[in-house]
Amino acid sequence: MRYMLLIYTKEDEVAWASQQEMATIANGHMSVMAEARSKGVLQGAEPLAPTTTATTVRLQNGKTMIVDGPFAETKEQLAGYYILECQDLDAAIAWATKIPTACGGLQGCVEIRPMRFMNQGAGSAPRA
Repeated sequence: MRYMLLIYTKEDEVAWASQQEMATIANGHMSVMAEARSKGVLQGAEPLAPTTTATTVRLQNGKTMIVDGPFAETKEQLAGYYILECQDLDAAIAWATKIPTACGGLQGCVEIRPMRFMNQGAGSAPRA
């Protein structure tokens, strides 16, 4: 089963983090990615640009509405993700506990979501 591990942090705290703290966090991610890659479970992982660069597209009353930035205010912002191929939720949880989420001395969180297979239409090959 593929799982997406969504990493949430507080962007305003990242701005106050020292270069050393950010390097420690980056090294932590590199370590987790290297381990996951060596075990064959890493499907993808990327940091995201800050929410100030985001654009939200919404269909409202039949019209497309485009808004700069995130649409809803939240205390924590989505900072990046991992996509892992895991045997089960317990394995995904074990990986999530390894992902660094601290910025500016505060902890963020990792949300784990199973990924659903999308049928690509008639004639598409089933997922292995």
